[in-house]
Amino acid sequence: MKPTEQTLQQIERAIRKVADKFPASEEATLLTDIHLRVTQETGELVAFDDDDKEITRCVVEEWIDNKDDDFYASVTTIIRSELQRMQKTVEAMSILKPYSFVLEDDDRENIAELYMVDDDTVIIDEELMKGLEEDLDDFLTQLMK
Repeated sequence: MKPTEQTLQQIERAIRKVADKFPASEEATLLTDIHLRVTQETGELVAFDDDDKEITRCVVEEWIDNKDDDFYASVTTIIRSELQRMQKTVEAMSILKPYSFVLEDDDRENIAELYMVDDDTVIIDEELMKGLEEDLDDFLTQLMK
């Protein structure tokens, strides 16, 4: 699923609303995760804190009644890329590090860790890691010859 410009704007607006709740100028909040819950039937994107208190919500019209089998995989890629694009905003939030953005389905099941904010740790997209093990094996085989 290729996101429309409107979808990207709606996700960006939701992320900005989350960031506005934790402005950089305030004392850091103790929070480990920001949970982004997506409901496939309604298209809702809702952000929660660790205590399951709602931070913000929006409806992504393109996602309403989306029946794609790979819906959550597509949503993961879309939201992850928006978080990476908004890196400065996301990493300036007044939350004690490390903290993560986690994608959940409407049953509160963890689908993916979208973005981790930490001074020393970076999460690499799984698409980038595909085939890495085989490449390393080939490299070692060539090296041993």
